[in-house]
Amino acid sequence: MSRFWSKKVHSLKPYVPGEQPQLENLIKLNTNENPYAPSPKVLEAISKATNESLRKYPDPNGLGLKQTIADYYDLDLNQVFIGNSSDEVLGHAFQALLKQDQPLLFPDISYSFYPVYCRLFGINYQQIPLRADFSIGIDDYQSEGGAVIFANPNAPTGLALDLHKIAELLEQNTDRLVVIDEAYADFSEHSAVGLVQRHANLLVVQTLSKSRALAGLRVGFALGQADLISGLERVKNSFHPYALDSLALAGAVAAFDDDAYFKKHCSMIIDTRDRFSQELKQLGFEVLPSAANFVFAKHKSKPAKDLFEDLRKEAIIVRYFDKPRLDNYLRISIGTDKEMQTLLNKLGLILNQDNFST
Repeated sequence: MSRFWSKKVHSLKPYVPGEQPQLENLIKLNTNENPYAPSPKVLEAISKATNESLRKYPDPNGLGLKQTIADYYDLDLNQVFIGNSSDEVLGHAFQALLKQDQPLLFPDISYSFYPVYCRLFGINYQQIPLRADFSIGIDDYQSEGGAVIFANPNAPTGLALDLHKIAELLEQNTDRLVVIDEAYADFSEHSAVGLVQRHANLLVVQTLSKSRALAGLRVGFALGQADLISGLERVKNSFHPYALDSLALAGAVAAFDDDAYFKKHCSMIIDTRDRFSQELKQLGFEVLPSAANFVFAKHKSKPAKDLFEDLRKEAIIVRYFDKPRLDNYLRISIGTDKEMQTLLNKLGLILNQDNFST
């Protein structure tokens, strides 16, 4: 520890991202990345933007991208906020909107960045336990508290709260802000974007990292009514006015313009996910019904930690969480059909070896 650290730094427990191992012939299924390349139109747009104009600052307001997103979701320009990844957008939301007198409420099992941001920004929070089946019970959020945030579909479970329940939560808490983190919503039928116009207490946060295969570009955005967006802009422009670089702005616009490519590959991932889930069940796994680009599963007899380590020896990386209620589950990102079949084959061999040895 450095003697020059501030007092706050000593107390921080940073977010730990999924590992990014640099191994040959690795099947990497641990960070929910898209297995398919970005749209060729995205690559073309970035290439065209790679010119002498990079010596100039990008548009600090990103108006071209904001207008593209507003048009895509049939919203007004002042209802769109953009940032350098959805993590940054969430960080601005924690500072601008979620630091209130009453504690922030979120599930005890969800995106692990939420408590990290609370500790960083000095926000009191209360974690609401998921139900026994890992679902979010909206009635559990009727206790005294401030704003509410949760991921939908949730991570790492992949379960989604349907829109009727989200609308009910919003209507029951009109004086309480509700932030829906929709990093995986494009793989489900549960996006709350359509509720933005009707609910002043709703902010929806999305990313281009997952469904649009642009994790390396770092583009996120939020959708909400104008006063919420204005609060985010105040924080962003007090911290990082030029949040998105010129290449990211060009690539993100192209990603929205190529809607056919986006929808085709989302459908491919959903189809692979559903087939893979059924195959896992045939191997003796219990698989939660996923609405994301990953599955959350446990085997009836083989401990998840042992499976994680056995797969790693086969150059297949999945995600294991050594935490209460999660420590017998694996979170497995959806790759290509070939990658998922290789994983199934390896799992079959591992489980058969165990059966033979016993």
